[in-house]
Amino acid sequence: MAATWNRRAALKGLLTSTAAVGTLGLAGAAAPAEKLTAMPAALKGNIRHSVCRWCFADLPLEQLCAAAKEMGIRGIDLVGPQDWPTLKKYGLDSPMCNGAEINLTDGFNDPQFHARLQKQYTELIPQVAKASYRNLICFSGSRRGKTDEQGWANCVAGLKPLLKLAEQHNVVLVMELLNSKIDHPDYQCDRTAWGVELAKRLGSEHFKLLYDIYHMQINEGDVIRTLTEFHPYIAHYHTAGVPGRHELNDAQELNYPAIMRAIQATGFKGYVAQEFIPTQPDKLASLRQAVQLCDV
Repeated sequence: MAATWNRRAALKGLLTSTAAVGTLGLAGAAAPAEKLTAMPAALKGNIRHSVCRWCFADLPLEQLCAAAKEMGIRGIDLVGPQDWPTLKKYGLDSPMCNGAEINLTDGFNDPQFHARLQKQYTELIPQVAKASYRNLICFSGSRRGKTDEQGWANCVAGLKPLLKLAEQHNVVLVMELLNSKIDHPDYQCDRTAWGVELAKRLGSEHFKLLYDIYHMQINEGDVIRTLTEFHPYIAHYHTAGVPGRHELNDAQELNYPAIMRAIQATGFKGYVAQEFIPTQPDKLASLRQAVQLCDV
């Protein structure tokens, strides 16, 4: 549960007001990293690597960016507009932007949050596009007694008005799949099939899923078959060791090289982001090890 609190706190801390967004002056900023930098020779280039900011929140962002750049990591996940200029300074992408969500529990499956969410996403979608980014995270929210059907219907009602704007700006709203067994009790979009059904009902290429390998291993397993079957609906991947959400090593149960090969076999061209909580004293060494393990 500590991991859950840390992420919620980190996401909450990254939410940015419209006024702050407007002062960034991103119009003349550099293009995304994939247009600027070649992959280092040490990496194969088949997987585009990223890392989630909140997992290394005790490191200054500039230090994390410099280390990521040196490792061949091409993006930093889950940062808001206030941090985009720093990423651009290092030629790094923001493969999964945040800053429009309320939190992980108050989401699109509950109409009481629609007005606030629609306002915040309407403000941030153009800013994501202006910064030359593409993916913006969103969440179903907690079930709070709703049936699957009620959750789908409410999410459609809340998201559909935003999809036209997202299409105009070539932005994709990406709903994360989270486990409801350990880390996020009562979260509704906790199974791949649930997210896919929502995507089918929305019927837009500007709504996709964030397949978190750690979360889906806990809630449903069958990772390789599932991502292979449903890959057209997946825009992004997150990793972590199971159990514990720690390093990708021989103390955890997932075979990450095999999973990465399966992702590659689907023709996926997006990003895979490390989202584990380091336990070793040298956290950047743990990150480097994870990137190398996933570089197939």
